[in-house]
Formats: sequence, structure tokens, C-alpha cells
Amino acid sequence: MEQIKSNNSNKLKRISPASKLLTKSYNINARDKYYALWFLGPSLLVLAIFVFYPMLRTLYLSFFLTNNLGQPTVFVGWQNYLSLLTSSSYLASLQATLIYVFAVSLLTLGFGLLLAQAASFKVKGRTFFRTVFSGTMGVSVSVAAIFWLFMFNPSIGLLDQLATLLHLPVINWLTQPGWAMTAVVISTVWMNLGFTFLIFFGALQSVPLTFYEAAQIEGLSKTRQFFKVTLPLISPTIFFVSIITLIEAFKSFGLIDLMTAGGPNNATNLLVYRIYQDAFLSGNYGLASTESVILAVIIAFFTFLQFKILEKRVTYK
Repeated sequence: MEQIKSNNSNKLKRISPASKLLTKSYNINARDKYYALWFLGPSLLVLAIFVFYPMLRTLYLSFFLTNNLGQPTVFVGWQNYLSLLTSSSYLASLQATLIYVFAVSLLTLGFGLLLAQAASFKVKGRTFFRTVFSGTMGVSVSVAAIFWLFMFNPSIGLLDQLATLLHLPVINWLTQPGWAMTAVVISTVWMNLGFTFLIFFGALQSVPLTFYEAAQIEGLSKTRQFFKVTLPLISPTIFFVSIITLIEAFKSFGLIDLMTAGGPNNATNLLVYRIYQDAFLSGNYGLASTESVILAVIIAFFTFLQFKILEKRVTYK
């Protein structure tokens, strides 16, 4: 026993200088704290000016009536919230937003995953198809709007020309409420597919081939391999993309503004576009601030719901 104790003490003596050096290097003094503030200061300042202050200012203005300059005039408390939540036009915008968000999210995830899976097959010309599938990432919102306005044009649009050729009824895509929402959803999904495809394609490339080899030995078909092997292994990526897609769908503005301007009959007047109208066209900043707060709460609620539901199905390797 004495010999063992002496050996342990000798080992401690041998490593004691290095351990002292490590503990000494990790000691934080007051000067290091100042250095940290110098490095973090610019980022914190930018966040305070462009993120935290607008958030607090928006929350503050939501309890007031404002003039055309956005200055608070009369404190009304929760009246702005009550008037919005009992307004039929606002509830219609909320309903249109939820339909749009769920349609865009589901279609973007589904088509993005299918395209990524198709581009993963070893076929001739797959590099070309990968480039085409991800090409929408380089298209601006204004260019995409012009392209789809041409496609949906009732006189010279490609879709209606094709319908005429096939003796099908011609659809006034942007002047009928139901079809206008469909047109905007199609345009948005097309715009978002490039990003979704690239993320899913990268995730599929990271799946080890040994899993597929083991599945083939077990006699699993390609379809069962997709559901039993591929989906569980890329579930963290699906979880990430679903949250990003949902938040971006709630924030959609450009295509709505350029294609339908909220029409026809407010069928595509989503919450974000309604905020823009009330604030910058009508000058009602108090009501627009209230709508912004409600929209932030809705996004936070659905994001939290996604975390509670989808995170349980995520398989981390």
C-alpha cells in the first residue's frame, strides 16, 4: 500500500506543473472582461438599435393611437387588440395566412425532399438536374414575380395557352380569389425549392452507405429503405428545414405585393401585407404595431408547437 501511495504521489508531482499552467491560463481577470466587452460591444450595439429597440417600440405603440408621424397620442390599452380580434376582415386575413403558410410549408418540404432524393440517384445528367433544381436560389423576388405574372396572364400566359390547346377551361388566375391564392402558393413554393433542395441534398449525401447495404441484405425495397432508413437519419435536417420554412412563409411579402397586392377581394391579404398597408399606406402605426405583436406571438406559438411535436421524432446519430 505504501508503495502504491508513493507511486501515485510521484505521478501527481510529474503532472503538477502542467496542471498549474492550465489552471493559470484559464483564470479570468478584470482586463479579460473588458476585452470581451470590446469584442461584443459592436454586435450588441447593432442588435440594440435594429432589433431590441424596434421590438420594444412596437410593443409600446400597440397600446396607443398614433398620428401620421407614428407618434403616440392617446393611450387605449388593450383596445387595439380587442378591435383586431373581433374584426371580420382581420380574421379573414388570419385565415388566409394560415392556409398560405401550411400549403407553402408542406409543398416546399415535400417537393424539396423528392427532388433531393431524385438527384441522389446515379443517373446520367444528374449534375445538370442538380443545377436546375437549385437554380431558384439565384432568382430575385421581382424577377420571380415578373416570370409568374407572365405564366398566369390570361391572354398570353403559358398555362392558359396550354389549357386552350388541350381544350380545357381558361382560368383567370389572378382575378379569382381561390385561384389567386393557388397562384401565389405555386410561386412561393417555386422560389423556396432551391434552398430546401440544397439542404436536403446535403443531408442525403451524409447518410452512410452501410445502412443501405444492410437494408438490401434484409431484403427491404427502395420505398421501405426511404421510410425506414433515409427519413430517420435525416430527421434533424427535416426538423430544421420545417421551422425555417414555416417562419419564412409567415414573413412572405414580395410576391404578394408584386403579383396580387392583397387582392382580389383581400383573398391574398396576408398578415404581413396588412401590416404594410396599415402602417405605410394608411398611417395607422398603432394598429400596425398591434398586428406585428400578434403576428410575432403566432409565429412563436407555431415554432414552439413544432419543437414539442417534431423534436420527439428526431433521431440523432
